[in-house]
Amino acid sequence: MDINQRIDAFSKLGSILRDYLAGKPTKYSSALNNLIETQFQKNPWFTPDNVRMALKAIADELTHENLVKWTGMYPVLANDIKPVNVGVIMAGNIPLVGFHDFLSVLITGNNIIAKTSSKDSDLIAFVSEILCDINPGFREKIKIAEATLSGFDMVIATGSDNSSRYFEYYFGKYPSIIRKNRKSLAIIDGSETDEELTALGSDIFSYFGLGCRNVSKLFAPSGYDFSRMLKAWDKYSTVINHFRYASNYDFSKAVYIVNKEKFTDAGFILLKENQGLSSPVAVLYYEYYNTFDEAGRITENLKEKIQCICSKNHIAFGKAQAPALWDYADGIDTVEFLLKKNIAGIL
Repeated sequence: MDINQRIDAFSKLGSILRDYLAGKPTKYSSALNNLIETQFQKNPWFTPDNVRMALKAIADELTHENLVKWTGMYPVLANDIKPVNVGVIMAGNIPLVGFHDFLSVLITGNNIIAKTSSKDSDLIAFVSEILCDINPGFREKIKIAEATLSGFDMVIATGSDNSSRYFEYYFGKYPSIIRKNRKSLAIIDGSETDEELTALGSDIFSYFGLGCRNVSKLFAPSGYDFSRMLKAWDKYSTVINHFRYASNYDFSKAVYIVNKEKFTDAGFILLKENQGLSSPVAVLYYEYYNTFDEAGRITENLKEKIQCICSKNHIAFGKAQAPALWDYADGIDTVEFLLKKNIAGIL
């Protein structure tokens, strides 16, 4: 299977998902409907709306044009590449969070041994089946590990700071990418329109704020009045109807009240002035700055813990959860990593 065939297969996968999401009948529609409507039984955070959001983010990027542009950045992909087995340990915080690693391994012509999270095992398996239906050649290139990960030459592992130590211990002797906890932030300057503030709300509330690309910290100019921002976020207030989100909201609110800490209660999110980066679910940390340069210096010191920044000078508001194919997690080029190890003959 050459690069053009791999591009064609993933392009067709994107087309199938876009048709499904647009309400057009496909041979997979019934099974996808059932899968989407039942994911919350395994993972309560995976509501139908959140699963569809994740599918849309993937489908929108899997166009022939995008895939050609992305793979064209690596001319060596036009050559025959001896495949290696890449073990991929996937997180389960948001639906299909491991898809980009799945795509990167297969688009480079390698074989994937995927260890899915117990919280997100069904979706990647179903997407794999569609891909294998499109091009049966992928059946011998995809393995979903049922138990312990084995038989791999390289490893890509995503998890928490705690699990990363475990990954380092077991996989450190292999060529590897090991990802730790990261969160995202936003910087506002006070001139944002209502539309921009509403879009920022999407960066905060999508997936209940559980993704590493969700904004969990906000930098605002000194004296900023949050009232207009909170009004712009009214459309997201229904998050409080989710029982787990509401439990987190109630818990944090109770803690702040008992400790007599100052906070702003919007009824569906709590705003807390805090120098931390990773806020609890249903809480948004904020910090004031005096100059934009000051905000830049603060974020520069946090760069090893930041996944992305939303502002007028960085990622546009509302686009945090819609990364392009070439927007790599932790800023580590996954494709380059896979190709360099292969070309160098390390394996």
